[in-house]
Amino acid sequence: MKKILVVDDESSILKIVDYALSEADYEVHLAQDGPGAEFMFGQVKPDLVILDVMLPGKSGLDIARDLRVTSDVPIIMLSARGDEVDRILGLEFGADDYVTKPFSPRELVSRVKAILRRVESTPADKACIEVADLSIDTLSRQVKLSDQPVHLTTSEYGILLHLARHPGQAFSRQEILEALWDESPVGDERAIDVHIHNIREKIEEDHKNPTYLLTVRGYGYRLRES
Repeated sequence: MKKILVVDDESSILKIVDYALSEADYEVHLAQDGPGAEFMFGQVKPDLVILDVMLPGKSGLDIARDLRVTSDVPIIMLSARGDEVDRILGLEFGADDYVTKPFSPRELVSRVKAILRRVESTPADKACIEVADLSIDTLSRQVKLSDQPVHLTTSEYGILLHLARHPGQAFSRQEILEALWDESPVGDERAIDVHIHNIREKIEEDHKNPTYLLTVRGYGYRLRES
C-alpha cells in the first residue's frame, strides 16, 4: 500500500483528503505544520507528499525546496491562492503538480494516481536511451549527463523520457500533458513550460541557449536527435 503524507494547517482539509485517499486504498499520514511535516517525512518515508503552501512554522515552499536536496519524492502543492505566480513558484521549488483550493477530492486523487503511475511505469522500449552525452536508464530511472547524475522530479523525468523516446519529434504542450496523465489530462500547459525550464537548468550548459531540449516556435518542444 502506497503511503501519502498530507500536510495542511486546516483540519477540515485534512479530514476531506484523508477520507478520499483512504477510500482509494492509500495509507494516509497527516501533519499540520512545517516541523511536523519534516518529522513525519523522516518517520514515514512516504511515496508522495501533498503539501500546503501556507504553513505555520515553515512554509510549504521551503519544505519542498529542502526535500529536493535529498529526495525525489513526488510533491503536489496545495494553495488557496490561484495566482499564476504562486503556481510557477511552487513548481520551481520542486513540486510535480499544483492544486488550487477549493478543489475536488476526486481530482486530487486522480492526480495522485497519475503521478504514482509514472513512478511505477515500466519501460516501453530499450532500457537505456542516449542522446549525445545525455543518458536515461529507464530501469533505474537514472539520468546522467557526461556520466554525472542529474536529479529530476517525477514530472521532469516523465517529460524528458517521453521526448527521448521520440527524438527529433515535436510535441505540443497539450500532447505532453496527455502523455504524462495517460487519461484525461489535468493541469495546465503553463506548468509544462516551467518543467521544461527546470529540466534545461539541469541538463543544458546554457539554459537560455539549449542544445538538447529545443523549442519548436509556436508549437511546443522536442529533444534533439543523436
